[in-house]
Amino acid sequence: MSNTSQDAVFQLIKSMARSEKRHFRLLATRQGSSGDIKFLQLFDALDGTSDYDEERVLRQVPGIRKVQLANQKANLYKQLLASLRMYHANQNPDIQLHEQLDYARVLYNKGLYQQSLKMLEKVKVAAQQSSYLHISLSALNFEKQIEQQYITRSLEGRAEQLTEETDSLVAHLSRTHHNSTLALRLYGLYIKLGHARTQDDRDQLTNFFKANVPALNPKEASFTEKLSFYQSHVWYHYILQDFKACYRYAQKWVDLFEDEPQMKQQQTTNYIKGLHNLLLALYSMLYYSKFKEALKKLEDFAAESNRRSNPNIEMLLFLYIYTNRINASYMEGRFTEGLKIVPEIRRNLNVFKQQLDPHRQLVFYYKIASLYFGSGDYSSTILYLQKIIQYKDISLREDIQCFARILNLIVHYEAGKDELLEYQIKSVYHFLGKMNDRQPMQVAICEFLRKLPDIKPLELKSAFIALKEQLLQISGNPLYRRPFQYLDIISWLDSKITNQSVQQVMQQKFKQLK
Repeated sequence: MSNTSQDAVFQLIKSMARSEKRHFRLLATRQGSSGDIKFLQLFDALDGTSDYDEERVLRQVPGIRKVQLANQKANLYKQLLASLRMYHANQNPDIQLHEQLDYARVLYNKGLYQQSLKMLEKVKVAAQQSSYLHISLSALNFEKQIEQQYITRSLEGRAEQLTEETDSLVAHLSRTHHNSTLALRLYGLYIKLGHARTQDDRDQLTNFFKANVPALNPKEASFTEKLSFYQSHVWYHYILQDFKACYRYAQKWVDLFEDEPQMKQQQTTNYIKGLHNLLLALYSMLYYSKFKEALKKLEDFAAESNRRSNPNIEMLLFLYIYTNRINASYMEGRFTEGLKIVPEIRRNLNVFKQQLDPHRQLVFYYKIASLYFGSGDYSSTILYLQKIIQYKDISLREDIQCFARILNLIVHYEAGKDELLEYQIKSVYHFLGKMNDRQPMQVAICEFLRKLPDIKPLELKSAFIALKEQLLQISGNPLYRRPFQYLDIISWLDSKITNQSVQQVMQQKFKQLK
């Protein structure tokens, strides 16, 4: 999806902010005059070009021969990472803690054992307060290494204390690792398949989850252990479409940070991800008032001048805020007004193209297409749907791939481009079969569209009413509700029955919702 050069050094330079580049240049020039530093000359050459061109770079830096370029780039990469590490140390407690571990090693190598132990004790306390338990364990293991040498005359009673500390820490880490692995596996399953589609899917997922989820003792569990526990439950219930339970655990996830506000700065990505999952659950439940409260909380956090910031956090804030602003437009039926943010979304998709994975881009394309559909702009709807349909890796977000094709059929009918509709229906039906995703709702729509050209004008309204009744019956089965999360076909049918726009129908439903 992205045509950005895959050269690692070039990508890293293009990801840097002006202040980061300025810091690097200042750091580099301290090593000597800028004219003598080849890696700095190489940096300037790469920074000054929009596309990676090796021959052009060599012409701009004549002091570097082609056979030397690989080594010079490796040196530049190392220098850039060292500069960025130093620049961002103050915003990353884990970097500072690792640095203090290095200091403890230096003191140990100098034979200053007591000073090394004091440094390690500080690291342990700070790491546990910040929930960096793996760093605390590293400090504890180093401390045991020193004590085992009997060089501090403090071993009496210390052996048992260190053993108890280690056992407790390892138990916490084991539970945290188990939960985080479970959450990751569930998220990976969702990325590939979306929501559970059949009773067999639900049974397999439930059996897998129950066999792997450990119990949680809130009084003994660490912050990270509780967080990973809530994360795994959020994904489990979201995949099952049990949005009330998903909402409950997403709220626990967010409340965890509200109870320990200092963690918002130390684990910012997990905090805003928790808010996003809370918003997804509220949107799925159509709980508008709570949704608006949570969205404001996310927007207010993004606007804080003293919050932690880096390109990854800024990308996630863009992703979560704009995704949920679109969702707000859906609920309110303000499709035309919602389109006002599309230029900003497109600009940010370009700004963050190195950080955004294809899955997230596909989600944006589908949501933008739905905005255009709701506003009645069918040409633009088709344009964004084609970005999904033409994407080569059809195993990624199979659900969006399928619904994009269903919506594409409806849009072509609405746009009057129905001369190839029969061929397109066959193609979509074949695709759904290949994806093993012929849900009753999808089959009903394809069958309806296939018969549509033969329905007399005076019989159209009755046909739309019949389809609506059929789909409402289908949606009553929890297993078949998933398609309605992606495609509000009922509102489209209501618009055909009442001779109104989709936007008008949605606005009327929103008034009832409030």
